Amino acid sequence: MARDRFSTATRLRLLGEQTAARVYRSQTRRQARRSRLTGRAAFLALVVCSMIVALAYPMRAYVSQRNEIAEQRRLAAQARERVERLRDEKARLRDDAYVMRLAREHLHMVLPGETGYIMADPRADRMPRAEEQGRGRPWYSNVWDGVDRADARR
Repeated sequence: MARDRFSTATRLRLLGEQTAARVYRSQTRRQARRSRLTGRAAFLALVVCSMIVALAYPMRAYVSQRNEIAEQRRLAAQARERVERLRDEKARLRDDAYVMRLAREHLHMVLPGETGYIMADPRADRMPRAEEQGRGRPWYSNVWDGVDRADARR
């Protein structure tokens, strides 16, 4: 009866205690690993956040400056195109025939001995009244009337 030294209840109690001890040891190991991992993860997260904060402003400034540079390059290209157009216009204005043509078109200039005619526009009934008032008058009268109208609006 040496075999029956312990009763079933005693054996079950010892078995339960051994199992509980194993579970407890395993949980403490997991918690130890978990706490180390959590500390490392927290430190890593802190480092990453610090780097993001440290780089956020310089990156924002960099992107902003790149956009500003692109805008300035676009404006410089537009200015170059305008300068080119103005140089072409300046070269054309050195030609007397071109200046004469502009004077005839815009100022209705006629040379001595020529007779100037103004043709009636077939669409005259569709034109605004202000343009009709200027027909048949010298150009400088129209200019002064425009100045007077602009002054009256102020």
